[in-house]
Amino acid sequence: MGHDETRAESGPLRLHTTDGIDLQAELALPDTGPRAAAVICHPHPLHGGSMHTPVGDALFRALPDIGVAALRFNFRGVEGSSGSHDDGRGEQLDVVAAVDSLLAAVGAEVPLVVAGWSFGADVSLAVTDERIAGWVAIAPPLRVLDIEAFGAGTDQRPKRLLVPEHDQFNPPASAADRTADWANTSIEVVAQADHFLAGKLNELVGHTADFINTLT
Repeated sequence: MGHDETRAESGPLRLHTTDGIDLQAELALPDTGPRAAAVICHPHPLHGGSMHTPVGDALFRALPDIGVAALRFNFRGVEGSSGSHDDGRGEQLDVVAAVDSLLAAVGAEVPLVVAGWSFGADVSLAVTDERIAGWVAIAPPLRVLDIEAFGAGTDQRPKRLLVPEHDQFNPPASAADRTADWANTSIEVVAQADHFLAGKLNELVGHTADFINTLT
């Protein structure tokens, strides 16, 4: 089935997880058929994280301009999403629901990446759905779940970690050590940045776009 037959309209939508949770989401599509797709996962819900926080918002707004369909959503228990916070466990089903919805909108033939910031990065790295082409993990703490839970680490599909030079939770040396045995994993250091990445949004968009370009 081609893009034109599966194309959805940009705008708000609802996602439905296999455990009965209803999630608030938004879809942004390029003007022409997308060459790739990205699910965007937000930072920690208990510390103000939502799909409107700056890093995810920057990606959501920029990616369609380079031909990438983008879907952002609120994890369970956040704003208009039902359910309650589940410490990164149930949230993995939220990511799968986002993958389901995005591929239904754009077609299964385009490569799909999951891009997450902080908590969202960790949850993303725990999801190894076969339809994912690769992962972009922005400032991943690598501590939301046990290190063994990050199934992407042993997966041969590509992973790009964007690690702030002065990250308070998992700086570059720590990230390199914790992922030393991970398969097909690269680390890009975001210079002069801390975990919150103020002033670095354009750089993060560029790194994410570069990674997506390797898949298309």
